[in-house]
Order: sequence, then structure tokens, then C-alpha cells
Amino acid sequence: MKRLKGKKTRKLMGAKEAQKSPQGTEASSPLKITIIDYDEQHLEIRETHAIEDAFPYSDTSTVTWINVDAINNAEVLEKLGKHFAIHPLIIEDISNPTERAKVEDFDEYLYLVLKMLSPGSEGEIVQEQVSIVVGSKFVITFQEEEKSGDVFQPIREKIKACKGRIRKMGPDYLAYSLVDAIVDNYFVILEKTGDHIEDLEEKLMLKPSPATLQGIHILKREMIFLHRSVWPLREVISRLQRGESALIQETTRTYLRDVYDHTIQVIETVETYRDMISGMLDTYLSSISYKTNEIMKVLTIMSTIFIPLTFFAGVYGMNFRHFPELEWHHGLLLFWIVNCIVAGSMLIYFRRKRWI
Repeated sequence: MKRLKGKKTRKLMGAKEAQKSPQGTEASSPLKITIIDYDEQHLEIRETHAIEDAFPYSDTSTVTWINVDAINNAEVLEKLGKHFAIHPLIIEDISNPTERAKVEDFDEYLYLVLKMLSPGSEGEIVQEQVSIVVGSKFVITFQEEEKSGDVFQPIREKIKACKGRIRKMGPDYLAYSLVDAIVDNYFVILEKTGDHIEDLEEKLMLKPSPATLQGIHILKREMIFLHRSVWPLREVISRLQRGESALIQETTRTYLRDVYDHTIQVIETVETYRDMISGMLDTYLSSISYKTNEIMKVLTIMSTIFIPLTFFAGVYGMNFRHFPELEWHHGLLLFWIVNCIVAGSMLIYFRRKRWI
């Protein structure tokens, strides 16, 4: 995958890249930090633009979720990394939105990189890198830019409403919930892609056109794009649920196994769609070849019919003086009758042979 300067957007009719400011400079999108501190009895939600407001939550008895939007300020990331003892190389990876999905265990915390996919307003697929740092009492998530909503919104609502197990569990369960939300959203993307494949199949059967071929090639690129986003996630979830980190409790690993099953299902669906699109391409080429052969058959039959007619016209069109038939009173009529008989006989013969 090529290096990007920001969020990557792939449309069904093409691809484009959203422009972002260079690393370490201020962009038009301001830094936004959302802090959610909670346990079973306590809940505190804060929104701020000052990274220092998150520092007191580094050592609390409650679970703290710190979400950082618009990661375009290297100085802010460096301050956060120093206070929460995050390795400088991890901070560098966080600010680089072209990392593959991965997980790294630093004993005191886990670092995860995932690809969040969401449907755009015009049918495009929007990809965003999400970095997650999981500590013993905190979870820090980094998103590329501020948005009005993301796939994490249902988790925020559960925390506010105290629904489910999330308020009773630790940061590892919160991290599982975030990963599960990202994986579940892949099914939304695949559902829309499946609908598009069905539409293209219908067009392919009814009336294939160059626009249909273009749509097939774009869908093929989409599947490659989805495969690159989803395939590394399998190893990430596998490492988390195998129990290699002490930060993941045994109860949470049970839920991670379910996420792993979902990931495998997503990968299998992507592979199925890739095979379907390859079959659609073969079908398109076959239909175009069949259509071309039908055209060539019609043209060949027409040419074959006109060969003897052209011969007759050529013979009687020569400039010789003595042609016995030229003196006949009904010579022209006889000429047309002979031509019609020859052409009709050939059409009947082709019909019997089922060539037409």
C-alpha cells in the first residue's frame, strides 16, 4: 500500500485521497480529546482541547478511555507519550496512517493498529487508521480526524446508559468492545458491496456494456483493498485471544474468540466476493465474445448470399456487344427471378442447418 498523507477514500467509481496537513503542523481540524472515566458506580465524561487535562487519569482506580481525534500535532502526541510512558516508536506509528493492522506487547501496555471502514455519503468506502493503547487502567484510542460519529458511538452509549458488562469490566473488555465494533462494521461494508455485485450481475446478464466492465474492475480493486485491510486483523485477534499478554483477562479472551470467528467470516466473505467478481469478468468477456461471433455470423451469411448475386451482376454488367439474354424482352425480370431463387434457396439451406 502506498504512503498517504491522510485518510484514504476509495469510491466505487474511483479512488481519492483526502488532503491532510504534514505531520507536526496544525491543520484546519482542531485537536479534540474525549475522556470517559467510569466504573460500575461512577461515570465522568469530558471533552477538551488540552492534552494536559488527560494526565490526571493515568493512575486512577477506575477505567479511563481517552480518545484523541485529529492526530496532526506531533508535540501533543509526544507529551501524551511521555506522560503515559508510551515508546517514541509507537508515537511515530500513531502519527503514520499507513501502518498495517498489528499488535505489539510492551508488557505494561498493548499497542494495536486497526483499519476502521465506514460507508461514505456517495457510496464510497472510507478507511481510517485507529491506534489503540491498552494499559492496566486505561485505554487510549487515536483516530485520524474528528467526525460527527464513528463506529464507537454505540459503545459510548452503552457506557452512558450502563448497559451490558462494559461498566463492570476492565480496560481489556473495553478494548475488546472497540475491536468488536470495528469488525462488526466490516459486515455493513460487505453488505453494501454485495448489493452492488448483485446490481452488476443483473446488468451483466441483461445488457453488458463498457460501463459494466468498468464497474467490475472497480469492484475488483475494492476487494483487494478490503482484503489488505482485513487479512492482517486475523493475526491480531489470534494473538490477543491466545493469552500472550497479562493485560487480557481470561474472561475477555472468550469474547475475543468470538471476534476471531467474525474475522474469519469476514475474510471468507471477501474471498467469495473476489471469486464472484472474477467470474463476472469471465462472463463479461464470454458475452462480448458471443455477441461478436453472432455479428460475424450474420455478416458472413449476408456476404455468402451476395457472392452469387454479385457474380451474376458482374457477368451481365460486362461491356460485351453479343449477349443473347440482353435481347430478351423479359431478360431483366428473369435476372431478378433467378437472383431471388438463389438467395431464397441459400436462406432456406442456412435455416435448415440452424445457422440463422
